[in-house]
Amino acid sequence: MASEQTGEHLPRILVIDDEAAIRRFLRTVLSEEEFSLHLAEGGHAGLAATAAVRPDVVLLDLGLPDLDGIEVIRRIREWSQVPIIVLSVRDREDDKVAALDAGADDYLTKPFGVGELLARIRAALRRSLLQAPEPVFTSGGLMMDLTRRRVTVDGAEVQLTPTEYDLLRLLVVHAGKVLTHNQILRQVWGIAYLEQPHVLRVNISNLRRKIESDPSRPRHIITEPGVGYRLKVDW
Repeated sequence: MASEQTGEHLPRILVIDDEAAIRRFLRTVLSEEEFSLHLAEGGHAGLAATAAVRPDVVLLDLGLPDLDGIEVIRRIREWSQVPIIVLSVRDREDDKVAALDAGADDYLTKPFGVGELLARIRAALRRSLLQAPEPVFTSGGLMMDLTRRRVTVDGAEVQLTPTEYDLLRLLVVHAGKVLTHNQILRQVWGIAYLEQPHVLRVNISNLRRKIESDPSRPRHIITEPGVGYRLKVDW
């Protein structure tokens, strides 16, 4: 493990990746930001670094030489809720779903854009700094008051069904995080509905019609094809 930049007050980013080229690339990109950067080249070293460094965000490759990245996620989740962003060449839907179901917060396929990576890191940092969801969530004209159970779009109140409200609340509580179909179905409808993805699609469609200015080009509820949904946040 190597530390590229130190500072108690700086957000700590742990990169777990065995590719030297990727580590160099991330060092260059992240050195321009105010981060304390730490590097680990394998799964076991990454687990040790997670315990020692207590990072604010983990950037994790799945194809590690000594321990599969999915197993690394599972082991970290046994004791830590640190945001984990997967950076992987694996672009199959089942790989993404497996990583997210194991406990990853986000998934970027290599190669990825620098701007998108930094945006995902900022969103993860914002989530990690919050001990509990804010009672009032606002983003791009959408407002959800969790205390008063009130939703408005551009100042106009929106009437949601109880299920639509629960669905939006789940997305808001995990704003910026990719939630898989099964994660949403389990938490909103229960395990009996895990084999009924059409229920989720119908409710997402209904919810979009109520909160999106153009439901065919949603700006709030983003589809992650074959994986699930993410509530986009304008920080």
